[in-house]
Amino acid sequence: MDSIDYAIVLLYFSVVIGLGFWYQKRASRNLGAYFLGGKSLHWLALAMSGSVSNFDITGTMWIISILFVLGMKSMWHHWMWGFLMGAFFMSYMGKWVRRSNVMTAAEWMKTRFGTDAGGKLARTAYAVMAVLTIASFIGYAYQGIGKFASVYIPLESLAQYTSIPRLQNILSTYEPDVLAVTIIGITTLYVILGGLYSVVVTDVIQTVILTLGSIFIAYIAWSKLTPDLLSQLPQGWTSLNVPWRIKEFAGTKSANFEFFGALVIVWVLKGLLLNAGGPAQMYDFQRFLAARDARDAAKVGAAWSFFLIVRWAMAVGIALLGLTLITNIKDTEQVMPVVLQELLPKGIRGIVIAGLLAAFMSTFSSTVNSGASFIVRDIWQQYFRPQAGDAESVRFSHLATFLVVLIGVIIGMMVDSIAQIWNWMMMVLGAGMAIPNVLRWYWWRINGWGYSVGTFVGIILSFIILFFPDAPVYYVFPSICAVSLLASIAVSLATGPVGHDVLVNFYTSVRPFGLWKPIREESKLSAEELTGKSESVSLTIVNVVLAMLAITGLYLFPMYLVGHWYLSSMVWLGLSLSAIVALRYTWYNNLPEPG
Repeated sequence: MDSIDYAIVLLYFSVVIGLGFWYQKRASRNLGAYFLGGKSLHWLALAMSGSVSNFDITGTMWIISILFVLGMKSMWHHWMWGFLMGAFFMSYMGKWVRRSNVMTAAEWMKTRFGTDAGGKLARTAYAVMAVLTIASFIGYAYQGIGKFASVYIPLESLAQYTSIPRLQNILSTYEPDVLAVTIIGITTLYVILGGLYSVVVTDVIQTVILTLGSIFIAYIAWSKLTPDLLSQLPQGWTSLNVPWRIKEFAGTKSANFEFFGALVIVWVLKGLLLNAGGPAQMYDFQRFLAARDARDAAKVGAAWSFFLIVRWAMAVGIALLGLTLITNIKDTEQVMPVVLQELLPKGIRGIVIAGLLAAFMSTFSSTVNSGASFIVRDIWQQYFRPQAGDAESVRFSHLATFLVVLIGVIIGMMVDSIAQIWNWMMMVLGAGMAIPNVLRWYWWRINGWGYSVGTFVGIILSFIILFFPDAPVYYVFPSICAVSLLASIAVSLATGPVGHDVLVNFYTSVRPFGLWKPIREESKLSAEELTGKSESVSLTIVNVVLAMLAITGLYLFPMYLVGHWYLSSMVWLGLSLSAIVALRYTWYNNLPEPG
């Protein structure tokens, strides 16, 4: 990079650290301010924050890597992480979470399972799974940011300016690790200082930077891609069709995608379970809890996916440029940094890299902030310091933040690639929590014991699978889900149900649908509230389907546009707009009243 590029990146880092100091006093008032922003943040800012937190640099590198290998068929791959989550958030899950009125997702367990031994164990099980998941995501982010930064910052060249042999060896041999630790350290500083205030405010700034940078990259790709270049693409690259088997992948680095049809079935199942189980253990739950009311929470869900549209345009643009103009890419996970380094003009390159660093920092900061909240609220306060005051709790949250980051960095150092840790997190560890998370919302009879055993069984099995790295995911995922399901149901039925008052209070405040008939009949909700349009199950399902179509169309429209496939682009745009118009009447008109 040139000096102007470095200057832009340094200016950006200075601004976000300054914001951390600016919000330090406001965030330190109490835990509600530190972790939820005092529930005073605007829904649009929360949506931008949650959205840009999904726009992580490591995930974008992985999306481009899969596009590079699979083409547009890779969109099926993204079901595994629930990329249509916004449809569920806006239709019902966002308001369910907000009505719970707690501080963390694990504390939510108290409202669902009570405060007896089973309820406490469920809360602990959720917190353990959350911290484990979050630490794994930090390790995943560590892998990505190290690979990304090493393309631009030549530490190996800087090593010649020091006369300390050990330091020279570290800079030369462990270049990605040194860069990852440095960038993570800076990000951790501003998270510790400002809590959710600084996270959300900087996320809004980062959304603007990322949007401009993504549009610029997409435009460059569109302008450079000619019919001759596009003719070089592999046959069927633009197709969304699902072949059962891709024979040419057998015996190659992409052999794990050979039985593509079986993988798609598992990916779609995982995505549906993940989204139906509510926001995951990370920052997404926190964004809905921080909303002013249930109406705002639903709006957060609706806007969540909107700000990610440009990410898909940028991703396909970089993938196409890499396929047609770059010939020396050996590691597909480095397609993005290599393309940006070789094809962007100076100055613009600095802005784009600052934006992508913003993507990393927003995801990392949101993840770390929520991880610290689990340790403080659900482990430290519950078992060690139940009478801790706000000042002491905020101080301990700083230590908890550092601890989560340290564990994540260690995990990142132990793996070899983004793909390795991503697949384990999503399809193995994710299988262990999918079923208990779904049952807790839709089945009244699951209790704290059943939830805890189902979750811990899933965790144990996910670690056992580490000893069988070649086991196909279409065997592993269903097997773990089945065992976890049996464990959850068997233990719940073998032990007593959750207390009557706890169940009635939960149902009355949250108003979930599903297998709740015995509790529904005893609840204090009026007939109008039970059957009203805003809580209609059939209407909710219609809204989910329409929102899924709208989001899919909004993502595919710019992807086909960048590649000059205009007919496909317009078809998907038309389908998306039609779904959005329908949602105006089926969803927006039936939102809860303010307050």
